[in-house]
Amino acid sequence: MSEAAAMDKLPAAERKKLKKEAEAKARDAEKEKKKAEQSAQQEASGAKPKEKDVEELDPTKYRENRMAMVKSLKDPYPHKWAVDASIPALIEKYKDMPAETHEVGTVVTIAGRVKNKRTQGVSLLFYDLFADGARIQIMCQPQNHEVGDFKESHAILNRGDIIGIRGFVGKSKTGQLSIFPKEVKLLTACLHMLPKDHQGLKDTEVRFRKRYLDLMINEDVRNTFYTRAKIVNYIRHYLDTRGFLEVETPMMNMIPGGATAKPFVTHHNDLNMDLFMRVAPELYLKMLVVGGLDRVYEIGRNFRNEGMDMTHNPEFTACEFYMAYADYNDLMDITEELFSSMVLNIKGSYKIQYHPDGPEGEPIEIDFTPPWPRISMVEEIEKKAGVTIDRNFSEELARKQLDDLVAKLNLDCPAPRSSARLLDKLCGHYIEDHIVNPTFITEH
Repeated sequence: MSEAAAMDKLPAAERKKLKKEAEAKARDAEKEKKKAEQSAQQEASGAKPKEKDVEELDPTKYRENRMAMVKSLKDPYPHKWAVDASIPALIEKYKDMPAETHEVGTVVTIAGRVKNKRTQGVSLLFYDLFADGARIQIMCQPQNHEVGDFKESHAILNRGDIIGIRGFVGKSKTGQLSIFPKEVKLLTACLHMLPKDHQGLKDTEVRFRKRYLDLMINEDVRNTFYTRAKIVNYIRHYLDTRGFLEVETPMMNMIPGGATAKPFVTHHNDLNMDLFMRVAPELYLKMLVVGGLDRVYEIGRNFRNEGMDMTHNPEFTACEFYMAYADYNDLMDITEELFSSMVLNIKGSYKIQYHPDGPEGEPIEIDFTPPWPRISMVEEIEKKAGVTIDRNFSEELARKQLDDLVAKLNLDCPAPRSSARLLDKLCGHYIEDHIVNPTFITEH
């Protein structure tokens, strides 16, 4: 099989990723070629070579130099830096300040991570400082510097460092809000060379294995953490106001009950016995309902020693709630109200943009506006397939009818090919694959 044919068989997202990697490799090769040509021209003309940028060093050498710099400092990790203002609050307070205006009498103390460093001449430096989800420009001039030597204070600072700034607020000639520092202090040096802002961090493997780096480089990622916290808080508030009691049930059980899943096994030393990490809190929550707690719920971790992909993790947070004297129609009403009101509360609209292929892929609009469609599974399969299905699923005749239909559609269904498994395959083919907005599939 040719390389082109093999590429065509890959999923669209994988082909797109490989194409981007090839383009990036080609760009890097072109840059190296230009650098080599410039170096050769300088040698031929006898010109003095330009001093190499610290960030052009080999990453290993860069780390060695930064560690040596930290060791040379008298106080590389200061005990305290008294922050009295946040960057978002300063941006909000001084957003209407006119250009070239300075609040010299008002001194603020902030801290954050250096996202970018640039110089203009020998006596003007700029930093982009990031903290609390916002960034602000730091405009450093010798005439404002009061603590230590100006050149020495800035020579040790680089991208990724966490620094403290004490100075006054103002706006530059272009109207950009800036802090004009009287003191600049290195609080924590970054020993590794970070990807530059324009490069970003796109590699999914690196992003998920090094979440701290993902948060440093991709500023929008922090919104995911905040949104998750809002979701958990909203679910908790919704259930609490409807008479549900939040409880905590054991994480380690003598039996792996509550769901059909392979458990993780651990060992209790004092009792000298193996225990199973819970796969679901179901059994304990039902015991509480039996005991008289009619409405209970738990938000906690579950552990399943099974497959792992982009939508499945061996450990995950789940919410389970139980409600006495209710049926599945009540639960559909609760689910619809909970999710639609939560989306409206957090996003300000029932409609959201979902990116199944990542932030750079085409978005899909999902509409949570109630009421949601409720589809009878077997009736919908009959409608789409144009057949009448025998409802006596325990009989071989009904199973054979489903088996023939699955085989006709060339759907993969490993043994055992029971009526339930065959119906699930048909549901996926005729119903689930065509659903975009929230929909209840009932009577299955």
